[in-house]
Amino acid sequence: MREEENKNVSKNNWKRVFRKKWFFPSVYLVAAALILTGVLVFQSMNTGVDNVQPEEGQQEGGIEYSYEDDNSVPVMDLKENLNMPVLNQDQAVIKTKFYDHDSSSEEKEQAIIQFNNKFYQSNGIDIAREDGESFDVVASATGTVTEVKEDALYGKYIEITHEDDIKTRYMSLGDVLVEVGAKVNQDDVIGTSGRSLAGQASGLHVHFEVRNGAQALNPEDYFFQPLSKLKDSDKTDADAEADQEEGSEVEGGESQEQGEDLEQVEDPGQTEDGSEGQEDGESTDTEEDKQPETEQPNQDDEESSISMTNA
Repeated sequence: MREEENKNVSKNNWKRVFRKKWFFPSVYLVAAALILTGVLVFQSMNTGVDNVQPEEGQQEGGIEYSYEDDNSVPVMDLKENLNMPVLNQDQAVIKTKFYDHDSSSEEKEQAIIQFNNKFYQSNGIDIAREDGESFDVVASATGTVTEVKEDALYGKYIEITHEDDIKTRYMSLGDVLVEVGAKVNQDDVIGTSGRSLAGQASGLHVHFEVRNGAQALNPEDYFFQPLSKLKDSDKTDADAEADQEEGSEVEGGESQEQGEDLEQVEDPGQTEDGSEGQEDGESTDTEEDKQPETEQPNQDDEESSISMTNA
C-alpha cells in the first residue's frame, strides 16, 4: 500500500511540474543551447583541418599535390641578392681574381691569365673546390638563358640575362644543362665545372663574370648584394667601351671575341715602379738615338783640322 501511495505521489509531483508555465520554455532553451554548442564545436574542428596544407608529394582528393609547376614562369624578385654560382660556398675557393686597376700589385698578380706566353687581365673570377673535385654550377640569380656556346679559349659557357640588362656568365663548364630561352630560378643547376685553356692553372672550375651592359664588374664586390646595386657602378659606359677596344687578340688565330674578353697587360712580376722604369728606359733609348746626331759635328771638326794640318 505504501509503495502504491509513493508512486502516486511522484506522478502527481511530475504532473505539477509539467503544468508550470516555465517548464517547457526552459526545456527548449536548454536544448537550443546544447545544439548551438555542438554546431560551434563542429565548425572549429573543420576550420583547423582546412588550414593544414598538404606536404609536397602528398595526395589531395586523389590527385598528387606539388608546389612545382613545369609551366610556371619565374618572376624576378626585386630584393633578390646575387649569390655565388655554387651551392656549397664554404667549400669554394677563388683561384683567379678580377683585375682591378686600383688594386695592389699582389692582387693584380692573382688576376692575370697567361696564355701563349702573353698575360691578360681577368674580367671575372675562377671558382673551384678546395679538394679539386667537380661540382655543380648554379644560377646566381633568376633570369633567362640568352646564350649557350663553346669558345676556343673559355670552353663551354652560358650567359643569363637578368633585370635591367644585368648579365652573368658561366664559363669553362664541363656539361651544359640548359638551352637558350630557358627560364631559371636562383640556385637552379645549369651545368658542371670543367677546364679551359684560359684557366689551366685553376683545374676544375667555373669562370664567373658579372656585367652591367658591356661593363665587366668584380663579382666579389656584389656577392650577397641586391641586384639593383649593380646599376650603381662607378664606371661609365664610355670607360667600358674603351676597355673593350683595348683588348688584344690572342696569338695563334684566336677569335675576336676572346680578344674582347681579355686585355693584354705587361709581365705581372713587374711593379708600377718597374713600369715607370721602362718609361725611363724608353726615354734613354731616345737620347741614345739622338746621341750620334750630336757627335757628328765633332767628327767633321776633326776631319777639317786634319786637312788643315796636311795643308
